Amino acid sequence: NQVNQHNEHYVALRARANAAGDEMARNFDEAHRTYESGDGARAKELSNAGKAAQREMERLNEEAAAWIFRAERSAYKQDSKPGEVDLHGLYVKEAIQYTEKSIEEARGRGDTEVRLIVGKGLHSTNHVAKLKPAIEDLMNKQGLIAELDEQNSGVLIVSFDGHTKGRGPILGPDELTRGLEKKDECIIM
Repeated sequence: NQVNQHNEHYVALRARANAAGDEMARNFDEAHRTYESGDGARAKELSNAGKAAQREMERLNEEAAAWIFRAERSAYKQDSKPGEVDLHGLYVKEAIQYTEKSIEEARGRGDTEVRLIVGKGLHSTNHVAKLKPAIEDLMNKQGLIAELDEQNSGVLIVSFDGHTKGRGPILGPDELTRGLEKKDECIIM
Protein backbone atom coordinates (compact mmCIF):
# COMPACT_ATOMS: atom_id res chain seq x y z
CA ASN A 1 0.00 0.00 0.00
CA GLN A 2 2.96 2.32 0.42
CA VAL A 3 3.46 2.24 -3.36
CA ASN A 4 0.17 4.07 -3.91
CA GLN A 5 0.99 6.65 -1.24
CA HIS A 6 4.19 7.51 -3.14
CA ASN A 7 2.47 7.62 -6.52
CA GLU A 8 3.45 10.76 -8.44
CA HIS A 9 -0.16 11.76 -9.17
CA TYR A 10 -1.26 11.30 -5.54
CA VAL A 11 1.77 13.14 -4.14
CA ALA A 12 1.25 15.99 -6.62
CA LEU A 13 -2.42 16.35 -5.62
CA ARG A 14 -1.50 16.52 -1.93
CA ALA A 15 1.33 18.99 -2.64
CA ARG A 16 -1.00 21.24 -4.65
CA ALA A 17 -3.59 21.04 -1.86
CA ASN A 18 -0.93 22.01 0.69
CA ALA A 19 0.17 24.94 -1.47
CA ALA A 20 -3.44 26.10 -1.75
CA GLY A 21 -3.74 25.79 2.04
CA ASP A 22 -0.63 27.93 2.48
CA GLU A 23 -2.08 30.52 0.09
CA MET A 24 -5.36 30.45 2.02
CA ALA A 25 -3.57 31.09 5.32
CA ARG A 26 -1.48 33.92 3.84
CA ASN A 27 -4.58 35.61 2.38
CA PHE A 28 -6.58 35.31 5.60
CA ASP A 29 -3.67 36.64 7.68
CA GLU A 30 -3.14 39.54 5.32
CA ALA A 31 -6.90 40.23 5.21
CA HIS A 32 -6.95 40.45 9.00
CA ARG A 33 -3.99 42.85 9.12
CA THR A 34 -5.40 44.95 6.26
CA TYR A 35 -8.80 45.21 7.93
CA GLU A 36 -7.21 46.32 11.20
CA SER A 37 -5.29 49.03 9.32
CA GLY A 38 -8.60 50.38 8.01
CA ASP A 39 -8.65 49.16 4.40
CA GLY A 40 -11.91 47.19 4.43
CA ALA A 41 -12.20 46.90 0.64
CA ARG A 42 -8.74 45.35 0.24
CA ALA A 43 -9.39 43.11 3.24
CA LYS A 44 -12.55 41.82 1.54
CA GLU A 45 -10.56 41.04 -1.64
CA LEU A 46 -7.98 39.13 0.38
CA SER A 47 -10.66 37.28 2.31
CA ASN A 48 -12.33 36.24 -0.95
CA ALA A 49 -8.96 35.09 -2.31
CA GLY A 50 -8.47 33.07 0.88
CA LYS A 51 -11.89 31.46 0.47
CA ALA A 52 -11.09 30.58 -3.16
CA ALA A 53 -7.79 29.00 -2.08
CA GLN A 54 -9.65 27.07 0.64
CA ARG A 55 -12.12 25.69 -1.91
CA GLU A 56 -9.23 24.65 -4.17
CA MET A 57 -7.42 22.98 -1.25
CA GLU A 58 -10.56 21.05 -0.33
CA ARG A 59 -11.18 20.04 -3.95
CA LEU A 60 -7.63 18.76 -4.39
CA ASN A 61 -7.70 16.87 -1.10
CA GLU A 62 -11.05 15.28 -2.04
CA GLU A 63 -9.59 14.24 -5.39
CA ALA A 64 -6.49 12.79 -3.71
CA ALA A 65 -8.60 10.92 -1.14
CA ALA A 66 -10.86 9.44 -3.81
CA TRP A 67 -7.83 8.41 -5.88
CA ILE A 68 -5.96 6.72 -3.00
CA PHE A 69 -9.11 4.99 -1.76
CA ARG A 70 -9.78 3.56 -5.24
CA ALA A 71 -6.11 2.67 -5.70
CA GLU A 72 -5.91 0.88 -2.36
CA ARG A 73 -9.09 -1.05 -3.12
CA SER A 74 -7.92 -2.13 -6.59
CA ALA A 75 -4.39 -2.98 -5.42
CA TYR A 76 -5.75 -5.43 -2.88
CA LYS A 77 -8.90 -6.49 -4.69
CA GLN A 78 -7.59 -10.01 -5.17
CA ASP A 79 -6.42 -10.30 -1.56
CA SER A 80 -9.17 -8.35 0.12
CA LYS A 81 -12.35 -9.81 1.49
CA PRO A 82 -15.82 -8.32 1.19
CA GLY A 83 -16.29 -5.77 3.93
CA GLU A 84 -12.58 -4.96 4.14
CA VAL A 85 -11.75 -1.25 3.92
CA ASP A 86 -8.18 0.04 3.58
CA LEU A 87 -7.88 3.57 4.97
CA HIS A 88 -4.13 3.99 4.35
CA GLY A 89 -3.16 7.29 2.78
CA LEU A 90 -6.25 9.15 3.92
CA TYR A 91 -6.25 12.11 6.26
CA VAL A 92 -8.20 11.59 9.48
CA LYS A 93 -11.26 13.54 8.33
CA GLU A 94 -11.29 11.60 5.06
CA ALA A 95 -10.86 8.25 6.82
CA ILE A 96 -13.84 9.03 9.04
CA GLN A 97 -15.97 9.90 6.00
CA TYR A 98 -14.96 6.73 4.13
CA THR A 99 -15.49 4.64 7.27
CA GLU A 100 -18.99 6.02 7.78
CA LYS A 101 -19.80 5.37 4.13
CA SER A 102 -18.34 1.85 4.27
CA ILE A 103 -20.27 1.00 7.43
CA GLU A 104 -23.48 2.25 5.82
CA GLU A 105 -22.80 0.21 2.67
CA ALA A 106 -21.94 -2.92 4.68
CA ARG A 107 -25.11 -2.62 6.72
CA GLY A 108 -27.07 -2.10 3.51
CA ARG A 109 -25.66 -5.38 2.18
CA GLY A 110 -26.65 -7.10 5.40
CA ASP A 111 -23.05 -7.65 6.54
CA THR A 112 -22.53 -8.25 10.26
CA GLU A 113 -19.06 -6.70 10.35
CA VAL A 114 -16.50 -4.63 8.52
CA ARG A 115 -12.71 -4.85 8.72
CA LEU A 116 -11.08 -1.43 8.87
CA ILE A 117 -7.40 -1.35 7.93
CA VAL A 118 -6.26 1.67 9.92
CA GLY A 119 -2.56 0.84 10.15
CA LYS A 120 -0.32 1.08 13.16
CA GLY A 121 0.97 4.61 12.58
CA LEU A 122 4.36 3.37 11.43
CA HIS A 123 4.37 5.70 8.42
CA SER A 124 2.86 8.69 10.23
CA THR A 125 4.86 11.64 11.49
CA ASN A 126 6.79 10.56 14.59
CA HIS A 127 5.19 7.10 14.17
CA VAL A 128 2.08 8.30 15.99
CA ALA A 129 -1.13 6.58 14.90
CA LYS A 130 -3.76 9.07 13.81
CA LEU A 131 -6.49 6.94 12.32
CA LYS A 132 -6.97 4.51 15.23
CA PRO A 133 -7.89 7.19 17.79
CA ALA A 134 -10.21 8.86 15.29
CA ILE A 135 -11.93 5.58 14.48
CA GLU A 136 -12.14 4.87 18.23
CA ASP A 137 -14.08 8.11 18.63
CA LEU A 138 -16.31 7.20 15.70
CA MET A 139 -17.02 3.77 17.24
CA ASN A 140 -17.94 5.53 20.49
CA LYS A 141 -20.34 7.88 18.71
CA GLN A 142 -21.98 5.04 16.81
CA GLY A 143 -22.06 2.63 19.76
CA LEU A 144 -20.25 -0.11 17.83
CA ILE A 145 -18.01 -2.89 19.10
CA ALA A 146 -14.49 -3.16 17.69
CA GLU A 147 -12.05 -6.03 18.12
CA LEU A 148 -8.39 -5.75 17.35
CA ASP A 149 -7.40 -8.37 14.79
CA GLU A 150 -5.08 -10.83 16.55
CA GLN A 151 -3.12 -11.34 13.31
CA ASN A 152 -2.66 -7.65 12.55
CA SER A 153 -2.98 -4.90 15.14
CA GLY A 154 -3.47 -2.39 12.31
CA VAL A 155 -6.90 -3.87 11.60
CA LEU A 156 -10.09 -3.24 13.54
CA ILE A 157 -12.98 -5.66 13.18
CA VAL A 158 -16.19 -3.74 13.76
CA SER A 159 -19.26 -5.80 14.63
CA PHE A 160 -22.73 -4.45 13.82
CA ASP A 161 -24.71 -7.04 15.75
CA GLY A 162 -23.39 -6.08 19.18
CA HIS A 163 -21.73 -9.46 19.69
CA THR A 164 -18.05 -10.25 19.80
CA LYS A 165 -16.62 -12.91 17.54
CA GLY A 166 -13.77 -14.00 19.84
CA ARG A 167 -11.07 -13.14 17.31
CA GLY A 168 -9.26 -10.58 19.35
CA PRO A 169 -9.42 -8.28 22.33
CA ILE A 170 -12.80 -6.62 22.65
CA LEU A 171 -12.32 -2.92 22.33
CA GLY A 172 -15.19 -0.80 23.49
CA PRO A 173 -15.06 2.89 22.83
CA ASP A 174 -12.70 3.72 25.70
CA GLU A 175 -10.62 0.56 25.69
CA LEU A 176 -9.27 0.75 22.16
CA THR A 177 -6.24 2.86 22.94
CA ARG A 178 -5.58 1.22 26.29
CA GLY A 179 -5.94 -2.21 24.71
CA LEU A 180 -3.31 -1.38 22.14
CA GLU A 181 -0.87 -0.29 24.83
CA LYS A 182 -1.19 -3.67 26.59
CA LYS A 183 -0.02 -5.63 23.53
CA ASP A 184 3.46 -7.11 23.64
CA GLU A 185 4.43 -5.43 20.39
CA CYS A 186 5.38 -1.79 20.25
CA ILE A 187 2.47 0.36 19.17
CA ILE A 188 2.84 4.09 19.53
CA MET A 189 -0.34 6.13 19.54
